Parts: sequence; C-alpha cells; structure tokens
Amino acid sequence: MGRVTERRKVIRIRDGAVSTRPDTLVAEEPLEIRLNGKPLAITMRTPGDDFALAAGFLVSEGVLATASDLRNIVYCAGATRGGASRSDGAGSEGGSNTYNVVDVSTAPGVAVPDITLERNVYTTSSCGLCGKASLDAVRTTTRHPVADAPRLRVTPELLAELPDRLRAAQRVFDRTGGLHAAALFDEHGELLDVREDVGRHNAVDKLVGRALQNGSLPLSRTVLMVSGRASFELAQKAVMAGIPVLAAVSAPSSLAVDLAVETGMTLVGFLRGSSMNVYAGEERIALRAAAVRA
Repeated sequence: MGRVTERRKVIRIRDGAVSTRPDTLVAEEPLEIRLNGKPLAITMRTPGDDFALAAGFLVSEGVLATASDLRNIVYCAGATRGGASRSDGAGSEGGSNTYNVVDVSTAPGVAVPDITLERNVYTTSSCGLCGKASLDAVRTTTRHPVADAPRLRVTPELLAELPDRLRAAQRVFDRTGGLHAAALFDEHGELLDVREDVGRHNAVDKLVGRALQNGSLPLSRTVLMVSGRASFELAQKAVMAGIPVLAAVSAPSSLAVDLAVETGMTLVGFLRGSSMNVYAGEERIALRAAAVRA
C-alpha cells in the first residue's frame, strides 16, 4: 500500500533563471515489522512489496528459510503498538490502518529469536556486531550454504552486461533519481526480478522475500546485481538466500570480502563496462587462462 513517488514544489535555478515547478520524489516511510505479534524492527523504506520486504528481512535474520516456514503476513493498525494484530485493519485502540505495520506469523515449530523491547535478532551490519562473530553467525546460521550449491560459472562478458540491464529496468529511478536497485539474473544473464527502494538493503530483502513466497529459495543458480556498494549486510543477505554470486557497481567493504571468502561466495566489485574486480570466489568466473596475469 502507499505511493512509490510523491510530488513536491521546488524552486528551480538554471543559469540564473528562477522558476517554480513540481518535482517527483521517491516516497520514504517507516515500516514496523512484527513477528508473531511482537515488534521486531523498524526500517525506512519505499512503500510497496511490504510483505516481501518483511519476509526477506526474516530470511536474512535466519528465521525463515523456505515457504513452509511462513504462515501468513498481514497489515495491522499502525496506532496499536504491542496489542493484537488484525488483518482487517482494525485496532483494539481505534487506530487507523496506515499500512506501515506488518505482522509476520511463522508456521508451528519454527524457532524465533528472543524478542525484547530492543531489536535482538542475531546480526546485521548496524546492530553492533562485527568481525569474526558476524562471520561465524552467518556461516553457521544459513540453511542454504553457498559452498554446497551446484557449481555456477559466468563469464566476465556476461557480468559486464548486467549493470546496463539493471539500469534499464529501474523505472522509478528514471522519475526520481533517488532509488537503489537490486536484480536477480540467471546464469545466462536473463533478468528474473528487480526491485527498487530508498534503502539498498530493502531492495535485496524484497527480492529474497518474493523468492521465498514463490518457493524459489535457495537462489543457488542466480547472480545478485546491486546498484551501489557491496556492504557486509548485502553480502549477508545474499549468503542467507543461497545466492552464489554478488556483483556491485561500486566497492565492497572489507568485512563483505571476508564473509565472501569465509562462505565461498563470489564477490565482484567496481563492475563498470568491461572492468571489474573479483574479490572472492574467482572459480565461478570463466576466465581464459592466457588472460590471467599475476
């Protein structure tokens, strides 16, 4: 629910000439994610694909791994903070449905984290854990180990085409210039899905969440292409979804590289034109032996 873009008045100055005109901006609103009725996390996101965003977030946190782990997802009244969630939009305290609160119900027997008043899921790049603890947490928690996936090989020529294919699929970016994007490609370079969001991590969560809802996890024969840098958090999300190749147009972080090495994921950065840096998992890149120089 909600609009992806909004209009605002702007004073435009060009070469000394001043005019007033409407401008199209990307919408940004908070989304509260509840797990079995209890508040878990709040993220700033572009409205749309909220159920997929919540599902993908819980995949990256190790709560969900297959479609059978998920019972349902509903919107609930935004004014009720900790009361019962209802799918009809009504709240016990009379709150109207803002479509900014979702409640995810897990299937019986699915283990959930110990939720307190503060977010307490196992690890993200923003929750204060780093280094070896973060690497071990992801490697030991994922139920879709990348190292165990069927061997996927892609050519540098195929990878070089992905940024332009991603850019061509960014419909909202053309109108706002303010969105990150993430796309899934198969091993032949065919676009499987693309999502845009004000947050790069949300775009990936929406991709992964849709795959979980469609019963497509693990994504063991796909390449994840992102429009910005490859942070630890994005690498974590790729590993948790079983994605063997992560490619980014910008730089990776050191911890993202460490995680890729630790888990056996292929990590490509600075993918621009025919140039790219392969930071880990080079065995999945079909390089011509004669072209490799020390």
